[in-house]
Amino acid sequence: MAAWLHHGRRGRLTWGSVKASPEAQLRLLELADLDAELSRLEHRRRGLPEHAELDQLGQRDAQLRDTLASLDAEQGDLRRAQVKAEADVEQVRARIDRDRQRLDAGQVTSPRDLENLQSEIASLVRRQSDLEEIVLEVMERQEGAQERREAAAAERDVVTARRDAQLSEIGEQAVKAADQRATVAAQEPADLLTLYERMREQHGGVGAAALRGGRCEGCHLSLNTVDLNSIRAADPDEVLRCEECRRILVRTPESGL
Repeated sequence: MAAWLHHGRRGRLTWGSVKASPEAQLRLLELADLDAELSRLEHRRRGLPEHAELDQLGQRDAQLRDTLASLDAEQGDLRRAQVKAEADVEQVRARIDRDRQRLDAGQVTSPRDLENLQSEIASLVRRQSDLEEIVLEVMERQEGAQERREAAAAERDVVTARRDAQLSEIGEQAVKAADQRATVAAQEPADLLTLYERMREQHGGVGAAALRGGRCEGCHLSLNTVDLNSIRAADPDEVLRCEECRRILVRTPESGL
């Protein structure tokens, strides 16, 4: 295995057997850029704020399910109360109609009985009004419960749609980058690609870095004069590695050599 080893700051260098054309080495930088892009896309995919929103909504949903179970039971009671209230109202109306018919027919002749009946009619009218208010309250509570359920479902749908749109966009970008990566990787010598993949797995997902301005772009370490002189003396097809970050170190026109 070819290696440029940087021990401390004395610049002692050793070389191995892997060689590749300068063009093949430069393609490693394109490969590294694509790997970095794929990593960024994966990080973006995992870090979408919609994931956290949906997690929070999931927690709310768990609470809402308990609440809805209670509301469903309450709605059943309210429906039964509504049916009873409506039946009571109808009974009151029927009683009032009968009592008024008795008054109109002159069937009540005692002033006291007439007074009592009129008082009872007034009481029944008040009862009727109370029952109607109960019916309205029942209906309002039912509508409120239904609105809360619909609002919760709508919020989940909005967040899910936003998340799916983001995932679709990221997925398209990832497919494009992966296709480009496959095209570049297919042009690389097998031994060089094997070395790159090993370094990529071991050292942060990107296996090669450029040498620019006398500095490794992987670990941002500036090389000393001895190291740079050794690199100048190396054959163009020698595959170099940075001892600090272990990435393949690729010489470029901007290397400062």
